Amino acid sequence: MNTLDKELIRFAFGTFSLGTVLVAASAKGIAAIMMGDSEEKLRSELASAFPHARLVADESGLIGVVAQIAAFLDAPQKQLDLPLDIRGSKQEQAIWQALRKIPPGETITYGEIAKASTLPVTAQDVGAACAANRLAVAIPCHRVVKANGSISGYRWGVNRKRKLINREAVA
Repeated sequence: MNTLDKELIRFAFGTFSLGTVLVAASAKGIAAIMMGDSEEKLRSELASAFPHARLVADESGLIGVVAQIAAFLDAPQKQLDLPLDIRGSKQEQAIWQALRKIPPGETITYGEIAKASTLPVTAQDVGAACAANRLAVAIPCHRVVKANGSISGYRWGVNRKRKLINREAVA
């Protein structure tokens, strides 16, 4: 396939109170919001997430979007008013849709999401969907906790998950 025939994904970096954010946009909307400490690692994650796309840095073209998303990450109780390009299997899509209904400041268990699903899914399936999520906070996987209420793994770090939950609880 010719490089120019590949889907174009533009990306840019920003900062927020919990580190660095990578924002990637497709023609349909925001395709990735990834948090981390290293631009290099985030760029590598983006390449893994979109192996067949043409990734193009576009700091100037996405500056306003990155600022809007960074502000959202710091105050997730506000709505993110940007179109999202949510990609995943039917099962992941169903789980992510359920997660998007969890209000800021609240948490739910992996098992509760599984039981409420219209598809036959397990708590482990919910965990796997959370791990596959490319849209940090916009699909609020950080609001999902273990059955005993403790915080478990999070794609962008357990410490970030804890801080996001605590931030929302006091907002």
